[in-house]
Amino acid sequence: MATTAVRRRPIPARDNPAYQAYLILRTGFVVAPILFGLDKFTNLLTDWTTYLAPAIDRLVPGSAASAMLAVGVVEVAAGLVVAVRPKVGGYLVAAWLAGIIANLLLLGDHYDVALRDFGLLLAALALARLATAFQPSRHAAQD
Repeated sequence: MATTAVRRRPIPARDNPAYQAYLILRTGFVVAPILFGLDKFTNLLTDWTTYLAPAIDRLVPGSAASAMLAVGVVEVAAGLVVAVRPKVGGYLVAAWLAGIIANLLLLGDHYDVALRDFGLLLAALALARLATAFQPSRHAAQD
């Protein structure tokens, strides 16, 4: 009895569940940091200064409100980095979230938000890893 090899067609990227997960994470980590960063200038969602630990507030120059404006700039920049370079941006957002978590733990309040941000940190790391698979490397174009 002869065996026949079954040839499988490669899954087009748009139908690949891992690629779909990558797109979901990339979109989320572009949109969310930009929106939250912009909200630091308007305080429509909340008074962001209440989330700044006094120990951190004492370290940074100026008022808590000016510190939150700087945070907003960083968050918008992080979202833009994810848009352009998702592998680098994923690690950048993960590091930023680690800082937010540390701030919340120093605050001694909002442990629920710190736990949520830990989940987001893990998702940002997953984005960075998936970007390795789905973003063409700069060296590949030269080969």
